Amino acid sequence: MSIKVYGFWRSIASFRIRVALKLKALAFEEISIDILHGEQFEHGYDAINPEHVVPTFIHDGHTLYQSLAIMEYLDEIKPNPRLLPDDVRERAYARSLALMTIADSHPLIVPRVRKHLANTFGADAAAIEEWGAHWTGEGLATYERLLARRNPAPFALGKEAGLADICIAGHVVGAQYLRIAIDAYPLVKQLSDRCFQLPEFSSSHPFKQPDYQAAGGQH
Repeated sequence: MSIKVYGFWRSIASFRIRVALKLKALAFEEISIDILHGEQFEHGYDAINPEHVVPTFIHDGHTLYQSLAIMEYLDEIKPNPRLLPDDVRERAYARSLALMTIADSHPLIVPRVRKHLANTFGADAAAIEEWGAHWTGEGLATYERLLARRNPAPFALGKEAGLADICIAGHVVGAQYLRIAIDAYPLVKQLSDRCFQLPEFSSSHPFKQPDYQAAGGQH
């Protein structure tokens, strides 16, 4: 099985795919596409991903986009260990937790949105940072309310880390980028800490990636 991932250290979506692949114990090659310096628009990558984003996932010549679709595909090609529960209701709940960051919060803070805020509305760096902090904080508060209704045991949907935990942990990584303290969200913090105690999560952290190190640890 040949798996190649075009990603970037700072990409939270790439983080999700790294964790999922490692939880599945699937070997992969990651190729860095520097989305902060526009490599996603260069001709070679345009031919790979016409949306000009990361990650792009290639399995035995078959190309997929979007982290949620990729993670669900991994459950199809290697059912165990599961990222999504077997029970249909639990599966839907896991997806709903995942989409709160994938669909609601994260899309509002990606580089192309930040660039549009600056170019179209004249937002300066401070305003763009406040924008990111606002939407990241909204996501954290939502997760805290939901985890209060159903405490992790010890992970979001039970004994094993899965798709929902990957997405919540990724949201916490986004908060780290913005230097948002998450002590105000104790349930989120506890769950995130539990996730990052696992090597699959800790080794996938953006600050542990070779392209981050090559950039001199600047974020």
